[in-house]
Amino acid sequence: MSLWPGKYVIGLTGNIATGKSVVRKMLGHLGAYGIDADTLSHRAIDKGAPGYQKVIDIFGKWILGTNDEINREKLGRLVFDNPDALKALEDIVHPIVRVAIDVLVRRAEQKVIVIEAIKLLEGDLYKACDTIWVANVPQQLQISRLMNKRNMSRDEAERRIMVQTPQDEKIKNAHVVIENDGTFENTWRQVVAAWRTLIPVMEAPVKRPIEVPAGEITVHRARPQEAEEIARFIEKITQGMRRPTRSDVMAAFGEQAYMVLTLDKKMVGLLGWQVENLVTRVKDILLVSKIPLGHAMNTLMHEVEEASKQLQSEACLLFVSPRMANHQRIWKTLGYERKEITDLGVRAWEDAARESTTPGAVLLFKQLRKNRVLRPV
Repeated sequence: MSLWPGKYVIGLTGNIATGKSVVRKMLGHLGAYGIDADTLSHRAIDKGAPGYQKVIDIFGKWILGTNDEINREKLGRLVFDNPDALKALEDIVHPIVRVAIDVLVRRAEQKVIVIEAIKLLEGDLYKACDTIWVANVPQQLQISRLMNKRNMSRDEAERRIMVQTPQDEKIKNAHVVIENDGTFENTWRQVVAAWRTLIPVMEAPVKRPIEVPAGEITVHRARPQEAEEIARFIEKITQGMRRPTRSDVMAAFGEQAYMVLTLDKKMVGLLGWQVENLVTRVKDILLVSKIPLGHAMNTLMHEVEEASKQLQSEACLLFVSPRMANHQRIWKTLGYERKEITDLGVRAWEDAARESTTPGAVLLFKQLRKNRVLRPV
């Protein structure tokens, strides 16, 4: 039984490049609340966060980079081959992360919590979990992913893998093993099957009807089963400039969620969004021309913001075209203002913006929560 009454906690682990985050996001589509403990570890030492000064006091100011932020690459090189230095860093970060996890779990409205942590089993975090899931892939695939996605040399990739607890040891302690070396659909089937076995059946999201003169508009969070319909809608709205297949959309579900707008049961709007590192990002907004932009965005963003608040998001970042950004009155009514990335003022928000922006996109910003989880203490 977990440490949190009324919550069922999945501890999700697996070594580097095994696809843990994809599994966490799939569980999010099924109704769980996901916590990325490894990302919280990064935020714990951001400028102004509780671990920032403690790390500088131990390792020195030489680890600082631009804007007096801790340079994670320098710090990583220092602790990678130095067990004593790594322990000193973990002794600072882990207690802060545990407090942050406790806050997030207690505030979460969801009954099922997923805690993703690469070192879940190496510490005592696993004791707070009801079940342990392990994402698994063959070692050669780990190496390939590290080389292709993180631009590591083969030697560097092998070293990163070898310094971690052997994957076989993690599998021995698992209640569920997700083999993540195939397609998104294959992984999805495994996750759904395990969910149905271990997790009480949860109610599907309720579609919210809104009466408008043109008919009944409904908004709901899409499920992967709607992938084919979403693919057709994207191709139609972009006039063939984008031609995603059903498999493409299924793969996209591993990174983001979709909010769907329907008019008299026909899809008329689509919005791609995700909450990662307590930041909401909206990057893909597609609407049919007959739906007024103000009404559509008010309806869609209300649902995104409500879902984001349930996921305890601190801020929402919208990336829109310059033409869409020109509707300043609409965005002002919704509480969004145009921003440059460097004006956001919080490193986690700035990092999220840099990761998500595309050439030509305009950034619109709204703060959703004032009491941040990892503010200074």
